[in-house]
Amino acid sequence: MSSVWPVLHYDDTEAALRFLVDVVGFDESVVVRDDVGDVVHAELAWPGGGALLFGGTKHVGGAHSGLRAGAVYLVAEDVDGVHARLVAASADVVAAPHETEFGAGGPTYACSVRDTEGNLLTFGTYRGAA
Repeated sequence: MSSVWPVLHYDDTEAALRFLVDVVGFDESVVVRDDVGDVVHAELAWPGGGALLFGGTKHVGGAHSGLRAGAVYLVAEDVDGVHARLVAASADVVAAPHETEFGAGGPTYACSVRDTEGNLLTFGTYRGAA
């Protein structure tokens, strides 16, 4: 279980949920909907560990009210497999899988995509400093 949970917000929560689960590969842990069926709160588990929270931009009043596009890095054992799912779903691939180094100097194999509302998701093999 991770103790760091990034939070994203979406205008179209259903499209975001479907993209994150069906294309990216998250698992639904909790999905809470309002009286018209929009996602108010979702907790998604990443198969390699960790979680992502998200909600809708129309729900205001909380600490995350007004939150817009952000970026999330996800460790992925099979970057090519993730990339293939993204391409098959016509996702906005920003960077195809490639060898690179992150700021800490750690070599990684990574790719990046923009989700349905512009959040940048990067998938890579770098697991952080030892």
